[in-house]
Amino acid sequence: MLRVNRWAAITTFAIVLWALLMALPLLLPQNTRDNIASVVPFFPSQGVKLGLDLQGGAHLLLEADMDTALNDRLNSDLDAIRADLRKEKIRYQNLRVDKADKTITFRLRDGDGDEKPVKQIVRNLGVNMDYTVDNGIYKIFLTDQATKALARQVIEQSIEIIRRRVDSTGTNEPVIQAQGNNRVLVQLPGVSDPTRMKEILGTTAKMSFHLLDDGATALTLPFLDDPENKLSITRRPLLTGERLVDAAATYDQTGPAVSFRFDAVGSRKFCEISTENTGRPFAIVLDNEIISAPNIREPICGGSGVINGGFSVSEANDLAILLRAGALPAPLNIIEERTIGPSLGSDSIVSGVKAGYVAMILVILFLIPTYFYFGLISSAALLINVAMIFALTMTFSATLTLPGIAGIILTIGMAVDANVLIFERIREELQLGKSVNAAVDVGFARAKSAIFDANITTLVASLIMFSLGAGPIKGFAVTLSFGIITTIFSATFITKYLIIFYLKKFKPKELDL
Repeated sequence: MLRVNRWAAITTFAIVLWALLMALPLLLPQNTRDNIASVVPFFPSQGVKLGLDLQGGAHLLLEADMDTALNDRLNSDLDAIRADLRKEKIRYQNLRVDKADKTITFRLRDGDGDEKPVKQIVRNLGVNMDYTVDNGIYKIFLTDQATKALARQVIEQSIEIIRRRVDSTGTNEPVIQAQGNNRVLVQLPGVSDPTRMKEILGTTAKMSFHLLDDGATALTLPFLDDPENKLSITRRPLLTGERLVDAAATYDQTGPAVSFRFDAVGSRKFCEISTENTGRPFAIVLDNEIISAPNIREPICGGSGVINGGFSVSEANDLAILLRAGALPAPLNIIEERTIGPSLGSDSIVSGVKAGYVAMILVILFLIPTYFYFGLISSAALLINVAMIFALTMTFSATLTLPGIAGIILTIGMAVDANVLIFERIREELQLGKSVNAAVDVGFARAKSAIFDANITTLVASLIMFSLGAGPIKGFAVTLSFGIITTIFSATFITKYLIIFYLKKFKPKELDL
C-alpha cells in the first residue's frame, strides 16, 4: 500500500517551488529580472557567479621575495640584540646583518669572553634561533624550522593583504590561494585589463615618517612624482605605517589627497614627534620613495593627517587602498600572467550549455521509450534536479566554472541511474505477480539502499577533492556534491511523489515497464 507522509510531501513541494524560483532568473534576460525584482522583493535578480574560465579575467602567479623577508626579520632581531648587549653592558663591535650568510654577526671587544650572556640573549629571541662562534665571531641565525615558519607566515599574511586590497576594488569572487612554499595564485574574474591590479598587488606599501637629515648616516631617497628630486632623511623612521588604522581618498586645497588615522599608540607618538619638531620639515616615505615632505606647522595631536603629493583621483584611491590593507611582509614578483578574454569565456559557456542540452536530450530519449509514463515522470524529476543544483549554487554563492558544468552533466547521468534502479526493482516485483501499488511501494523501498550506497560513496570522494584540490578541481567537486545531494532527494521524494500522483490520478491496472 502506497503511503504518503503529509509533511514530507509539503516540504518536498516547498523545496521544488524554491528551486524553480531561484533557477528562473537563468532563463530571463537581465532587464526582465531587474523589473520583476523591483516588484517582487524576494525575486533573485542575479544569476550564477561565473568563474575565470567562463567570465574571462586575469590570472596572476606571484612569488614572494623570501630573501627580503628574512633580511627584515634579521634586522628586527639585530635591534633587539643591540639593546640586550647594551643592557648587559657587553662591549661589542661590527654588529651587522650578513646578507650572504643570512646571519647576524658581531665580535666581543674583550676577546672571546663568556658565552653565557650571549647564549641568554639568543634565547631571548626565541627557541627557533641558534648561534655559532668561530674565531671570536658570533653568528646568530634562524633554524630551518624557523625559516619554514617564516615562509608560511609571509604567504599567509600576503594572501590576507591581497584579499583586502582586491576586495576594496570591487572585484567579483577573486581566487587567492597559496601555491608551493613561496607563491600565491590570484585569479580575478571580470578584470579585462590587469595593469592597475598588478600595480596594487605589486606594491609593498611600507609607509614611514622621517625627519630630514644631512648627516653622514642619512638616507637619500627620490620623490615619487619627481625621481630627479631627492632628499636626505634619517635612516631610522620616527613612526611606521603599522600604526595606521584607516585611510581614505579625499580633497584639500591642493587637489586629491589621502587622509589617514593612527591607532592610540600611533596618535600619542605622532603628537610627540610633531610637538618636538614644530617648524621642521619631515618626509612621508612609501616603499623607499618620498610621496610628500611638508613642514610641521603645529603639533598634530588628533591622531589623523592628510597626505598631498600631487595625486590624481585614481592615484589617491589606490594609495588609500594600499594603506588600509597594510604592508606586504615581502615584495611580490609577478612570474606568470594570463588574460582570458570574455569572448573565450562566452564560448566556454555556449559549449558547456550545448553539452548539457545534448546530455539531457539523450537521457530523455532513453527514458521515455524504455519506461513510457514513468520515463516522462523521471524526465520531469531530472529537470527539477538540475534546477535544484543551480538554486544551491546561487544560495551558497558558489562560483560556476567549466569543470563545474562538467559536474552538472555528470549528475544528469547519476540521477538517471538512480531512477533506473527504482524502475528495474518495480519491474521485478511486477514479474513476481504483485499489484501495481505494491510493486511501486516495494521497488522504492528496496532500491533506496543501493541509491544511498552509490551516491554517498561518490559524495565522500567529491568532498575529498574539495578539501585537497584547488581551482578547477574544487569547481568540479562543488557542483558534483550539490548534484549528489539533489539526486538522492529527487529519487527518494520527487520521483516517488510524482509516480504516486500519477497512480492515484489515472489508477492504471498495468504498467508499461
